[in-house]
This record gives sequence, structure tokens and C-alpha cells, in this order.
Amino acid sequence: MKIAVLGTGTVGRTIAGALAGLGHDVVIGTRDPQATLARTEPDAMGTAPFAQWHAAHKQVGVATFADAAAGGELIVNATNGGGSLKALAAAGPGNLSGKVIMDVANPLDFSQGMPPSLNPVNTDSLGEQIQRTFPEARVVKTLNTMTASVMVNPARVAGGEHSVFVSGNDEDAKKAVTEILQGFGHRDVIDLGDITSARGAEMILPVWLRIWGSLGTGEFNFKIAR
Repeated sequence: MKIAVLGTGTVGRTIAGALAGLGHDVVIGTRDPQATLARTEPDAMGTAPFAQWHAAHKQVGVATFADAAAGGELIVNATNGGGSLKALAAAGPGNLSGKVIMDVANPLDFSQGMPPSLNPVNTDSLGEQIQRTFPEARVVKTLNTMTASVMVNPARVAGGEHSVFVSGNDEDAKKAVTEILQGFGHRDVIDLGDITSARGAEMILPVWLRIWGSLGTGEFNFKIAR
């Protein structure tokens, strides 16, 4: 499958590399490919320059948001949640129309310092905002409840015996995303319902952040025992 991954941070790189490793034709999207590839210093989070990662993943293409989305059959939104709507707008509504958007971002608000809060929350979600803004796209919220390494390799935690959620209005879109999740190795995929259920998935983040702080690692996940 031709897949566009929007976002060049740790999550975007991890997902793009894993999808390429599974045999998908992957292009990673960024606002300015030349500027992204020209950076030589780590970012504010200490992440190594993108060019360093790309040198080890030459099979992954690099393009503008618009060009990546135009060529993708499925779009992964791995951008910073606070900038996701702008990034998708740059990708172009026409390039998103009819396509599945696998939204893995979280609307974290750092305006009041650490730990971040969520915005929107309770009565709305980033997943819903994306669906409203791009009504011709088919948005599926997933993978936002775990760290990047666990997203693509669930066996890193408890042998993969934990849960991942999907939320979306389109059953075929959720099926397509579930197949990708299964390709990563996820076995317990729980359908929470329509896109409004993304509120619940996103509201897991505050407790996730506090567990991370307590354990000192992001390599854990939730298991729904039943």
C-alpha cells in the first residue's frame, strides 16, 4: 500500500520505518523537505536530526505534506497535535478526500507548563476536529495511548498481550487500520465506536503521562482484562 506519514518527529519516523519494513511504499511528509534534511542539530527534545534517520531509511521518500498526501492511499497523522489541523490543511483537502486518515496524535497543551493538559477535552477531541474539518476523509483514531516503540512493536511490552483502540465513523476505514495494527503485531484491537469515542482514547493521556513519570519509562501499555 502507498502510505503517507505526516510528521518527521519520533512517532512519524518510527511508524514510517516500520511500515516500510513491512513492504509498504512509504513517503514521509514535512512542511519543507529541504529545510528538514538540512538540519544538523538535535531538536528541542534531543531527537537526532532527520537526515541522520533518513540515511538509514533510504527506502522512505521525503516530500511536502501536499505531495506526500497526494500519492498516499492512506494517510498517517503523526504531527504534533497542536499543529495537526494546519498540517492537514497544508496537505490539501482534495488530497485527503476519500482517504483513510490514521490519526495517532494527541492534543497536548503545554501553555501552563508540565505536565501538559488536553485541548480540546471532554466535549470534543482532535480526532473529531479532523473529521469535521475534512468531512470527505475517513478518520480513525488509534495508537495514541502508547509510546512510539510500542506502537510498532507491541512485543516489547508483556509479549504484546495488551490492548489498542480504534475510533471512527467508517467501518471499512477501521478495518483497514486494524489490518495495519495487526501487521505491527497487535492482537487485541478494541473498536470503541464512532469518532466521538476518540475523546475517551485521548483522555487516557493524562494518566499515561503520570504513569510514565512514576515508572521512568514509556514502554508500558494498558490491557483490558475481560
